Amino acid sequence: MSVTVDVVLPCLDEAQALPWVLERIPAGWRAVVVDNGSTDGSADLARSLGATVVHEPRRGFGAACHAGLLAADAEYVCFCDCDASLDPGLLPDLVRRVADGETDLVLGRRRPQAPGAWPLHARAGNLVLARMLRRRTGLSLRDLGPMRAARRKDLLGLGLTDRRSGYPLQMVVRAADAGWRVTELDVPYLPRTGRSKVTGTWRGTWQTVHDMRAVLAKSPGKETA
Repeated sequence: MSVTVDVVLPCLDEAQALPWVLERIPAGWRAVVVDNGSTDGSADLARSLGATVVHEPRRGFGAACHAGLLAADAEYVCFCDCDASLDPGLLPDLVRRVADGETDLVLGRRRPQAPGAWPLHARAGNLVLARMLRRRTGLSLRDLGPMRAARRKDLLGLGLTDRRSGYPLQMVVRAADAGWRVTELDVPYLPRTGRSKVTGTWRGTWQTVHDMRAVLAKSPGKETA
């Protein structure tokens, strides 16, 4: 597939997972690791392994993702967690579907491969949001997972403003409002390496749900940070 692709990897203390994640980046693609304030040497390690490292001092998943999007210069941009729960080696199939004109935004639907890979409270929060998204946009998605692919120019055109946990959902909502075709593709979901900062706790999960509900509560085209 002769396309240019940047893979945005938001990173906060993921030194344990980085070697596995970066070695799975498809050949010829660029890994853009966005360090969001790591204290475990993640940035230096990523750089030593050949990744482009971007520093985003403002904490927040959305802040890290958007900094990576702004740093990208490839025709296509993928997003993937940096904790080894998702395999970047699967991204070519997502990009191919966009490049072939089958869809405009493709999301990886997480399929847990081991007990505990996706905690019950995280699944419950995801289910609530998926139902709210369907009522808001008509999209029948079963997951709002972090693995996704789209054209860079189109993503920038969405004018995303959320810089917290609502960023992934705002991307989908604005894509739906713009008439994009949004589809899902099953991907294996593995037990993450290290401790989760979000879905590993009830508090983190429901903070995420709170942020995403705020996105859904806005009128079309009116979401704010």
